Amino acid sequence: MSSGENPPPRGIPRPLSGGPVRFGPYWLDARLAVGGTAEVYVARPQDPNAQPRKLIVKRLLPHFVADPDGRTMFEREAALHAAVHHANVVQVYGSGMEGDEPWLAMELVDGCDLYRLLRRMTGNNRKLATGISIHVAREVLRALDSVHTARDAAGQPMGIVHRDVTPSNIYLSTDGLVKLGDFGIARSTSRATMRSGGTAMLKGKFAYLAPEQVAGEPFDHRADLFAAAVVLSEMLLGKPLFAGSGQLAVLLAIRDCRIDALREARASLPKGIFEVLERALSRDPAARFQAAAEFSQALGAFDANASVSRNELSALVRWVQTAPSTDAMVAVRESAGQIRAAVAAREPIETPDSREITGEYAPIPSSVVTQGGSRLGPWPFARLVEAIATGQVQRGDMVDYMGRGLAPIEAIEELARFLPALTATTNRMGTVGTPDFVDDVSTTALLTVLLRVIASEASGVLFTEGPTESRRSPRGDVQEGGRKDLYFVSGRLHHVSSNNASELLGEFLVRREVISRDELDFSLAVLPRYGGRMGDTLISLGLVSSLDIFRAIRDQGRDRLVDLFTWRSGRLSFYADQTAPHVEFPLDLDLVPLLFAGAEAAMPGDAPVEAWRPRLDAKVSPCAVGKPKLRVAAWPPAAKRVLDVVDAPKKVREVLAAATQGSAVTVNDVLRALDILVAAELLTVA
Repeated sequence: MSSGENPPPRGIPRPLSGGPVRFGPYWLDARLAVGGTAEVYVARPQDPNAQPRKLIVKRLLPHFVADPDGRTMFEREAALHAAVHHANVVQVYGSGMEGDEPWLAMELVDGCDLYRLLRRMTGNNRKLATGISIHVAREVLRALDSVHTARDAAGQPMGIVHRDVTPSNIYLSTDGLVKLGDFGIARSTSRATMRSGGTAMLKGKFAYLAPEQVAGEPFDHRADLFAAAVVLSEMLLGKPLFAGSGQLAVLLAIRDCRIDALREARASLPKGIFEVLERALSRDPAARFQAAAEFSQALGAFDANASVSRNELSALVRWVQTAPSTDAMVAVRESAGQIRAAVAAREPIETPDSREITGEYAPIPSSVVTQGGSRLGPWPFARLVEAIATGQVQRGDMVDYMGRGLAPIEAIEELARFLPALTATTNRMGTVGTPDFVDDVSTTALLTVLLRVIASEASGVLFTEGPTESRRSPRGDVQEGGRKDLYFVSGRLHHVSSNNASELLGEFLVRREVISRDELDFSLAVLPRYGGRMGDTLISLGLVSSLDIFRAIRDQGRDRLVDLFTWRSGRLSFYADQTAPHVEFPLDLDLVPLLFAGAEAAMPGDAPVEAWRPRLDAKVSPCAVGKPKLRVAAWPPAAKRVLDVVDAPKKVREVLAAATQGSAVTVNDVLRALDILVAAELLTVA
């Protein structure tokens, strides 16, 4: 359903083709565009003497008018937009209410946005000239400088972060002017604004997000500068900087800052500009330019003649305006809503290829003959993938895949990629190697081996054989024993495989109530169409966003490791210097936070207090010089507090009092930190 078909709120008409309509102090002449929460109209003042004579009026979509969150977001946009006054920022003329409906009046830029210009250039096998690209980027940075340094009426910094610096929000006029617009998802770090809506979800276009945004970490104005560098790179390359086979691949490329396309084009770029972009695109925000003005200054040497660039840009904008319209808006089905409704009603989904997906697509089940002679199946594709992922079907087993006849599983392309990769030494594959560390599963043993990996930045694999009895994990799911393989690369968690079906991605998302059980069942039914990739399936069906899937896969790997701390029996063995398998989604997780999450899973609630009660008068002391030192900067607040407090021997009860005084750190946090710091040989208790 298009937004124009929604019932008008409070009787206010929403013009489409019926001629001008009065709205507040304006005539709405035509609807220009519809976004996720609002729509914009070309308008003119009812007062014949008012200026300008043509402008934009933005109003909420009908179903957001009565939504408190939608109204708050709209009001925040109006406030932030109005706080910034700069020639390179779309001007706000005013805001108000028509009945119960808020509106925002803004400058109409006669021209096109950068997205449309780049699209037209690509369609004609052309790229923007370097001078024009640099000019546009510097104008955007001037806009960002005004945004980031804006102050409120009391003169206090507002800390505005735009969060949506993308080609579609960069407007180019027929005069060659460049303006940044759309503060729809902007936020401010000022206290007043944070209270009214600072917790709004991240909704920026994913290809222009900074790595810290992709990872779900705190971010600031430097994320905008990263996005500006991505836009500049795209202009120079004539194609997106971060590419991949799907949305998840693009997000991975951003997280890892893979700027291969820029490196390959380095020789064709002006000398020195690659180094500027390389810094601007650093994974670590502290390594980037720290202010828009600093970034703009670094680009100044390549902006030879701004006047010429402006004239050339003006000509390009006029060229785009005269082109046949290929950007006319097309009514897009609300596919996610259709799927949810169809799943709930058990009805086919009405999409162009719905018959192929549902009614006419019934894959033939597959059967397995194991090396031991057992026959398994017949299974649907999703069950077969689960059996491979959990180790029930292994390398060397024969599979009759969808009626093709028996063949070794490793020879079937559609299935082979789900098999664990072979490593030089792995007791999973029957070869014999000597482990560097062997112990029974316990919190102490896990801390010992993981701290070794962190301290030496080791690469290797940790094999764990879990308890055979059924148990209920802290998350509430029943575990039937288990086996996990944990791979590390340079001291970070690279991948975790598990033979527990409850830890597969679909079940993980159901447990977190991201999708329903019915939605998972439907996704499993159409899984073969998407190569057996659950993440890609859910994204394609519109059930979950790519960013949410990205973070869910990361959190799934985290939880698989943390769950090990809840095992009460089992065996673990660590093999150093082993090559990690190639996986489509390397986790690249810092192990230090996982240690503390694991310690909390092992001793939830007040368990640390009970465990330490007999030792409250024991002495805690710093370890002697020469003990291995880990990166203290990466440790959570509780550990840092303890290390600061224990500058000399103190009783445990004294450490607790000092570390929790005037802090949000709890007694249990401090005691868990003590356990880990002792295991790390940074502190001793006697």
